[in-house]
Amino acid sequence: MNDEPALNATAKFVATPEGTALAYGSLVFMALLPIFFGALRSVTCSKSKNAADMPETITSRDAARFPIIASCTLFGLYLFFKVFSQEYINLLLSVYFFALGVLALSHTMSPLMTKVFPASFPNKQYQLLFTQGTGESKEGEINYEFDTKNLVCLLISSVVGVWYLLKKHWIANNLFGLAFALNGVELLHLNNVSTGCILLGGLFVYDVFWVFGTNVMVTVAKSFEAPIKLVFPQDLLEKGLEASNFAMLGLGDIVIPGIFIALLLRFDVSLKKNSRTYFYSSFLAYIFGLGLTIFVMHTFKHAQPALLYLVPACVGFPVIVALFKGELTEMFSYESAEEVLPGSPRLTSFPTVSGSPASLASSMDAVSMMTGSSPRHRRLQPTSM
Repeated sequence: MNDEPALNATAKFVATPEGTALAYGSLVFMALLPIFFGALRSVTCSKSKNAADMPETITSRDAARFPIIASCTLFGLYLFFKVFSQEYINLLLSVYFFALGVLALSHTMSPLMTKVFPASFPNKQYQLLFTQGTGESKEGEINYEFDTKNLVCLLISSVVGVWYLLKKHWIANNLFGLAFALNGVELLHLNNVSTGCILLGGLFVYDVFWVFGTNVMVTVAKSFEAPIKLVFPQDLLEKGLEASNFAMLGLGDIVIPGIFIALLLRFDVSLKKNSRTYFYSSFLAYIFGLGLTIFVMHTFKHAQPALLYLVPACVGFPVIVALFKGELTEMFSYESAEEVLPGSPRLTSFPTVSGSPASLASSMDAVSMMTGSSPRHRRLQPTSM
């Protein structure tokens, strides 16, 4: 804590160098986890027979619309919070994200539980089937298969969900946030590198404009509450788990570059050279971009749009590597859709990154996930909310 005693209850908290380093280091580490493991899981998720695990493909048309939809949603939220009570809106959002978080966390835990449970565990199979009509005209609307291990995951996730709903504790928030981010990177697939460049380029402009050009994002930032960010307290060393002055990183700044990095991993796999050159170069680029964001923010004491630094790094590094290796044409001609099984769903209802509930509901069939973040959390922030 600050060495000078607080003169009143509203005295501004000043983080110690140790607390700041711990907070930002933890944020960087947590951001890397869903990108790394989500990219690995994205390579194999299209082979799953479970419809809930099938990827959704983002096309160039979707990518071009992304910033427009995000901007409209952001401004809509701004007007919404101006008209309606913030308390009731956030209550509805808490319940909404409780359900989504439980499903996303359960889906994230499933592979781990498969390894944890012994072979002798009585794992019964279940099927949830909803049909419409009768007789020969009967049509299946929902057909979801699960087992006892999935139910255990759902129970554990529900406990975390109740914890978040009642306490809004930062650890519960991070568990949900990590699950949302990993699901987003795993299950949202860019169809090619050109689409990724369109998406990242559009969101680069979106982020810079709404952070520096207007006060809309700041206004929404002070109103929107949901587990769509990763947080870590800067006063953890002083207050322990009850710390309350957070540094934050929005999930949009993880998922958006993450799905591009996952695309490059699938490109590496398609080359069949037993190397992951483009994946590791883009992964290191993300670390560099995020580190630069923190450095600039800490130097100028002002929140920064992380995509301002992440987009040039994540796109520029792999392009330079491709130029050096003479594979630039091959990289841009790669079609990720060729690696996806026939019948893989296309993303027809495109999620936003501006924090609307639609950014979750439309991004996943049965295990709703997070692909974007509230404007409040699309920036690293050095102080508490």
